[in-house]
Amino acid sequence: MTVSFFALYRRPEDADAFDSAYFGTHVPIVAGTPGLLENKVHRVKRQLVGEPAYYLLAELVFTDAEAMKAAFKSPEWGASGANLQEWGGMDLVTMFTTDGPGAAG
Repeated sequence: MTVSFFALYRRPEDADAFDSAYFGTHVPIVAGTPGLLENKVHRVKRQLVGEPAYYLLAELVFTDAEAMKAAFKSPEWGASGANLQEWGGMDLVTMFTTDGPGAAG
């Protein structure tokens, strides 16, 4: 069963600067993470209730929890965290992990 790591980004003050840093440097670094099956980035287009607070949702999919734990210890993962801090993304992001689809109970 796959597991996912999510990064939920709040709306940045300067969307163009965010996009340039996120897609120009951060995504390519994350793509090199060992054990990563998919990096799905979703742009939030509409929030149904309340004011739009979120901008992007990134889902990083791994084969299992062990693969994700190993990835978190990799130099590539460390580099992605350092990159995120360089352009201020840490102030905008909430991160969490989940079980794979259909994992109820």
